Parts: sequence; C-alpha cells; structure tokens
Amino acid sequence: METKHIDIKITGKVQGVSFRATTKAVADQMGIRGMVRNEKDGSLYLEAEGDDTLLEVFVEWCNEGPDRAKIENVEVTSGEVKNYQNFEIIKK
Repeated sequence: METKHIDIKITGKVQGVSFRATTKAVADQMGIRGMVRNEKDGSLYLEAEGDDTLLEVFVEWCNEGPDRAKIENVEVTSGEVKNYQNFEIIKK
C-alpha cells in the first residue's frame, strides 16, 4: 500500500470546538499519521499521511468535524510524504 500525503485547510467555526483533539482521536483510530494546528486566521491546518482509502474517509470526516464545529470549506492539496510516525497536535 502506497502512503500518500495531503495538506488540508479547514475554515469555518473550527477553533474552540475541540477540533484538534477529536481529529487526533479519529486519526489515531484510523492509523493516519500527521499533524494538526490552529492558524492565526482562525482556520485549521492539517497534514495527513496514509493510503488512498484511509485519506478519503479522513477527508470525509474533516467535512463533518466534531459536533460543535461549523465547516465552511475544506481545501485538500497533495504534498510530499514526510513519514510522520504518529499524529500530533501542534500547539503554537
């Protein structure tokens, strides 16, 4: 199985709704590696690595997010594999 890397930018009401913690739990459960962090503009930035099928399901989840989130837009771009060992929350 080939590992792919995607960058995801999520805008909307995505900060202060436990988005990062929930994302980590979902990623850990699915075996996705990468990171998530809050951006200064109020958006969320994620990097995720896994195989195609996993990433597809993960992106679908990103479009839903946790209960209190209100997603406006999810932008997905391909990137270079960085070989993350796990999924981490980056706190600035």
